[in-house]
Amino acid sequence: MNMQQMMIQAQKIQRELRKAIAALHEQEFSLTKAGLVTVVLYGSKAVKSVSIEEDAFEKDNKEMIEEMIANAINELAEKIDAEEEAINEKITGSKGGIGF
Repeated sequence: MNMQQMMIQAQKIQRELRKAIAALHEQEFSLTKAGLVTVVLYGSKAVKSVSIEEDAFEKDNKEMIEEMIANAINELAEKIDAEEEAINEKITGSKGGIGF
């Protein structure tokens, strides 16, 4: 493969990767904790929504609910990171991607 073909291939991979990552950023990821808290994040890790069941609204549950929300967001962020890594690996053939 000559240099020009390599550059064309690299540009193709870059376009595919950007397209796949853009699609991931639009995708929604949802997680429910203890049936009381549901958090939805976009693949960009922006929070779309947080919903809390009415049964959770007792004064004694405040810390537990806050912890469930934080845990749900962290777990979803890890899931999104894994999904992005899988996309990179699938398109580039390498775990680290090609550094975009």
